[in-house]
Amino acid sequence: MLDSSMSEWGSSNARDAVADCPQITGFGLSQEEIDNQFAIGRDVLNMPTEEKLKYRADLEHGSYNGYRPLGSNEIFPGLRDNFEMYNMFKFIPYGEREHPEIVQQHREEIEQFQQKIAEDVVQKLLVLISILLELPEDYLSNGHRFNDVSDCHLRYMVYRARTAEENAKYKGIYSGGHTDFGSLTLLFRQPIAALQIKTSSGEWKWVKPYPESITVNIADILQFWTNGYLKSSIHRVMAPPPDQVDQDRLGLLYFLRPAHDLNLKTVDSPLLRRLGLKDDQPTDADNLKAGDWVQKRVAQNLEKAGKDGQGDKVVLNGLKAKYGND
Repeated sequence: MLDSSMSEWGSSNARDAVADCPQITGFGLSQEEIDNQFAIGRDVLNMPTEEKLKYRADLEHGSYNGYRPLGSNEIFPGLRDNFEMYNMFKFIPYGEREHPEIVQQHREEIEQFQQKIAEDVVQKLLVLISILLELPEDYLSNGHRFNDVSDCHLRYMVYRARTAEENAKYKGIYSGGHTDFGSLTLLFRQPIAALQIKTSSGEWKWVKPYPESITVNIADILQFWTNGYLKSSIHRVMAPPPDQVDQDRLGLLYFLRPAHDLNLKTVDSPLLRRLGLKDDQPTDADNLKAGDWVQKRVAQNLEKAGKDGQGDKVVLNGLKAKYGND
């Protein structure tokens, strides 16, 4: 299980600049269920590298299903990241693939955990967002069902601790500023501080992990569907505060992706029409499919970094994804 001896929140003065970030509690998963998933993730990611590489995801073709090796992304030219992950798509025919013995041993438990998130937790969030947009309550739920063909997945992830010299070379950045590709991202509470979000004023602030909570990030697809009314969260991961910096940072996340064939055009919301964010003029997103956007963004993560880091990138139809280490 998790090492409860580490401090809950760093002692660095930087923690005083804390951002308000959506957090949910009372979501129906016990702490024991969550801790068990962290423990499975730890065991998977601690397998020998040669064993993990047998299950490498097809990153080049836009799939995160399986193992994503350490150092797959450039943060700055010649400087590669310090994190690795193991992703499990929903256990439906579309997402089936070989998995390590550890995953097979716990498959039923993992599947139940995924289904509780997919069929309960995120559905309630989608209903709330639909109500906010003055749409039928099931509007966003349609296209986010467990059996839909989509790239929804549970992720085990670990950031490997660096030396002080390495952190200085990387400007303290573990993962540069970026948005997520799908609809929503759920981050289960971690006892090591490292996540920051970029505020509307352009300031980076730490995200404090509250007890028994999940942090929720809005991602690209909801930004498209609301024409920017809901904004995809720009976030990054930094070296933890001094009292935690020598700890590997183990993560447990769930990525909600829409059904592949959903269109990215702005939804016909009465609220968005009143705000002037929806009219009947064509846009660059009108003929794009959600699955194409997600898969292109996964594949682009293998590209080399620009001079100052990743920089914004054109993805499809001239539409850009936000990146940035500043």
